[in-house]
Amino acid sequence: MDSNLVIIISAFLLFTAGVAYFTWYNLRKTNLTSSTGYFLGGRSLSGIVIAGSMLLTNISTEHLIGMNGNSYVNGFIIIAWEVTSAIALVIAAIYFIPKYLKMGLTTIPQFLENRFDGTTRTLVAGFLIVSFVVTLLPIVLYTGAISLESLFGVSNVLGVDKTEGLWITVVIIGVIGSIYAIFGGLKAVAYSDTINGAGLLIGGMLIPILALLEIGDGNIIGGLVKVYEFAPQKFNVIGAKDSVLPFEVLFTGLIINQIYFWGMNQTIIQRALGAKNLKEAQKGLLLTGVFKIFVPLIIILPGVICYYYFQDTYYDQQDMVYPELVKKVLPVWLIGFFAAVIMGAVLSTFNSVLNSAATLFSLGIYKRHINKKSSDKKLVIIGKSTSAVLAVAAIFAAPMVANASDGLYQLLQQLNGIFFIPIASILIAGFFMKKVSAMGAKVALLFGLSFYIFMTWGYTSHGIHFVHLWGIEFLINVGIMYGVSHFYRRKNMYEITDVGAVDLTIWKYTKPLSISLCVITVLIYVLLSRIS
Repeated sequence: MDSNLVIIISAFLLFTAGVAYFTWYNLRKTNLTSSTGYFLGGRSLSGIVIAGSMLLTNISTEHLIGMNGNSYVNGFIIIAWEVTSAIALVIAAIYFIPKYLKMGLTTIPQFLENRFDGTTRTLVAGFLIVSFVVTLLPIVLYTGAISLESLFGVSNVLGVDKTEGLWITVVIIGVIGSIYAIFGGLKAVAYSDTINGAGLLIGGMLIPILALLEIGDGNIIGGLVKVYEFAPQKFNVIGAKDSVLPFEVLFTGLIINQIYFWGMNQTIIQRALGAKNLKEAQKGLLLTGVFKIFVPLIIILPGVICYYYFQDTYYDQQDMVYPELVKKVLPVWLIGFFAAVIMGAVLSTFNSVLNSAATLFSLGIYKRHINKKSSDKKLVIIGKSTSAVLAVAAIFAAPMVANASDGLYQLLQQLNGIFFIPIASILIAGFFMKKVSAMGAKVALLFGLSFYIFMTWGYTSHGIHFVHLWGIEFLINVGIMYGVSHFYRRKNMYEITDVGAVDLTIWKYTKPLSISLCVITVLIYVLLSRIS
């Protein structure tokens, strides 16, 4: 075996083993036979752990590879996906998480049952589980396999063709990720995420730093100036109407998507539901907002640097360009560490989604419809079995996402729209529209899903950007809910009450940090639009 490859593999195994040991050590006294211990980490998570886990659950190879590939082609206009997250996290910290913790929620669909009815909860839980298998999990596995194949040359080492190498890598990642999620529950996921998150920030920042040092002959600023002068158009943040992300979408469907993703998405918000108290939950959400402001340095800037190095070489293979940059700028011994970080990012999102799916199925479907008298121990076993089945399904689905025309990240967002916007519509209605009834919510949920699928893959000649479709769909859903509710009036008059799950004292820095994040987000657009 090549000596360089031995160094890479050794560094990879050392870091990966260290994360596994750290996770086991912190988990050894946790009771994983109770549903609260397994699904919510015993409501014991701190703000730092929540932030690290939320960040790494969100940032995976679909970002490192997908977004850097997208920015390589389209430049900084795709920054909207990231920096607007900070505003959504502010809304989640100030409005949604206090209510969730007050209600003592384990899953978001629980609120839908309280506010509407059990059928609405079951429908949403089912939709979410399906969405995990057909959208996020396959793309995470496939992009992870691309990275590891590129860095390790798995196909060459095993003497197989590249397609077989990718398949083998997908299976390996899926098996390892399943072990974390199945045997460790949320707490194992959260603790491993904390270390992998630190590694991602360090390793991710090394890529643009080393690249700019090389381009600028030892001067980072000089390197950035050279990249800018080579392609100033790539630094534009104001997308044109015919671009991959027009600027106007910030004010239509994008903000609805962001509020859903950061404030209502089970996979993300489950970390905050497992907080010790409201202070730690708000701290975790707002620290995640701080991280999201800086994340474009890791998942967008390197793509623009790729354009400086490779020009149009990879335009028809944009999802291959980031691994090429990693190999170009990292010294051999660091490639193994970075591969471990990438593996950690993949595992984080993969096992986080599996844990959320297990929570939704065990508590939202199995206990409600199959065995209402299930013990905690039985629910944990059902959760583990659910994770295993979904992991196998995702492994088989992963190769189907190859060769997305606009890149894997864009494909992921398009697919997410199938489920995110209809669910967001009824959740927002549940909180803010008191007249909306259970029947109105169910009709809007089913209509929204059908409408988006038809407009995206059926009637494709409309020329409307898919994010604008999100906004249009949301407005139609609201109209439908009010219309149906006029004839089928609300019967459930549920009001939110404090169940005493955790202390609800507000974190004292919530307001100043929230204002700062909103101001910084606006300044990023003002400054970058002027520079470009």
